[in-house]
Amino acid sequence: MRDLGVGFGYLLKGQRWVARHGKQYNFGLLPGLIALVLYGAALVALAIWGEDFVSWATPFADDWSSPWQGLFRGFLTAVLFALGLLMAVLTFTAVTLLIGQPFYEKLSEKVDRDVSPDGTAPESGLPLWRELWISARDSLRILARAAVWGVLLFALGFLPFVGQTAVPVLGFLVTGFFLTEELAAVALQRRGVELRARLGLLRSRKTLVWGFGAPLGLAFLVPFVAVFLMPGAVAGATLLARDLLGEEIAEGATEDDGDAADEDRQVTS
Repeated sequence: MRDLGVGFGYLLKGQRWVARHGKQYNFGLLPGLIALVLYGAALVALAIWGEDFVSWATPFADDWSSPWQGLFRGFLTAVLFALGLLMAVLTFTAVTLLIGQPFYEKLSEKVDRDVSPDGTAPESGLPLWRELWISARDSLRILARAAVWGVLLFALGFLPFVGQTAVPVLGFLVTGFFLTEELAAVALQRRGVELRARLGLLRSRKTLVWGFGAPLGLAFLVPFVAVFLMPGAVAGATLLARDLLGEEIAEGATEDDGDAADEDRQVTS
């Protein structure tokens, strides 16, 4: 269970890192804002027309008497919106990372250099178009896996007691796992780690992944929070990726003020 605390610690360290590097943080907000507008519009549309969709999809309930028809369709509408919200949380990271791929690559590289004992960072050596293609392809594969879990959780939600207790917990664990994969992929892809290998690494230390991703998934449910946490989440996932690969993190590197150090070097040069 120690890994739960370690994973959560990486999430906090990532947020502290971007708080000390204001320029990277400010640029990192833009991709999240664009994605937020897109997802917000989609969820609003689902809230407005979700009931009409449920009515269209359940013609067999047209002749049901009141209040059973309203209760049944109201329940399905609520479940449909909850499923849409879950899919938004699961895919928000992938879409935001794709929009902000060049920036987040540079942010992750800078974190690597800051915490590496020799001050270096792995580089993929691939052209930008190739990195975007790999990121988009892998994100679609993750989305397919997340969709399978989403349908399964949707079905389990109808079970008495289990649907109201175990399913929400399982949903946050699943969300946390896939969120962490998407975020850690920025650092792992630069190291040439393919999707299958990345999933194997994450499964080997599930509690570490859940400690990082589950609280982040919970925070992402709050409007606008995902936008402000995204840059720090990428930074923290870079630290987590180094841990998964057994790469050393220089002692105290995540606590030093990088911006102040840069300013000191400029003054003395």
